[in-house]
Amino acid sequence: MLRIGLSQHAIDVCGATIAQALPETPHALLSFESLTAVAEPALDIAFMSRDVTGLSTKHQVLPATAAVHDLLRRAATLRWVHIHAAGVDRPVYAELRGRGVTVSTSSGASAEVVAQTALAGVLALARELLPLFAAQRERRWAPPVAPSLPRDLRGQTALLVGWGPIGRCLGGLLQALGLKLVVVRHSGVPVAPGVQTWGHAEWHRALPQADWLLLACPLSDQTRGMVDASALALLPRGARLVNVARGELVDEAALVDALRCGRLGGAYLDVFEHEPLPAESPLWTLDHVLLTPHCAGHSDGNAQRVAGMFVDNLRRWCAGQALLHAAN
Repeated sequence: MLRIGLSQHAIDVCGATIAQALPETPHALLSFESLTAVAEPALDIAFMSRDVTGLSTKHQVLPATAAVHDLLRRAATLRWVHIHAAGVDRPVYAELRGRGVTVSTSSGASAEVVAQTALAGVLALARELLPLFAAQRERRWAPPVAPSLPRDLRGQTALLVGWGPIGRCLGGLLQALGLKLVVVRHSGVPVAPGVQTWGHAEWHRALPQADWLLLACPLSDQTRGMVDASALALLPRGARLVNVARGELVDEAALVDALRCGRLGGAYLDVFEHEPLPAESPLWTLDHVLLTPHCAGHSDGNAQRVAGMFVDNLRRWCAGQALLHAAN
């Protein structure tokens, strides 16, 4: 009997699909809610849908999510966990992987949505919408006039860090708007003919040409803190930053300094060094800064895409095949 743990909501939504995917495999769907008080929960597989995470972050885990994390830690028979996110940087997943549990991700499920949100941030900053929003709240008629007109996007250079599902989608959107695309990726292998591509080891050499620095890469030992004071100092004065990856890629204090002194012309940030962003952070009130609460990938279609990835991997698991998007 294959024992699969998931939320009651996921059972209600996906239970029939799971049954159809496993017509010859005896299995039981066990709700996390029914197992949280069990000392030694017997599970082989767990599906961490977004409703389990809820409003928890990796820095602030709320009680309901913490209860599920704890039951996974107690499940000595657990062999595989599939998660709704693309990253495995939550501490509980590191713990599970450390004891030999396979963790697979839903990489790509929200890529198009995240890319669209990043593009919205680019457009808001490029078209100087933030001061117009402020004027609207003040009921003040304030159209931009020379010499403070927004620059045309066409012809500007976008330095995109990351060439996974989000990076590839975002890169295409930026090119469609007429921006010159330069890519930083782990391998440094050119992404396409005519697209300048750099490896992480030499990525600083690309910064002086970047009107836009866009982060869409995973968090790793190599990328943590990569956008520090020295990197920001290499950008042209007035460049803008867009981060839809992980907050730990950026030295937040250095970013605040660069924004305050005008070296950086603006930023759109969906992720932060600590989440939720503390109320005392100066980022909340800086001009030309657009903030969203780590929701760039949220849309009403994501749950179905994530569930589809889990069910596909479930078939593979039962067939003895390699799982898709298993963390290294």
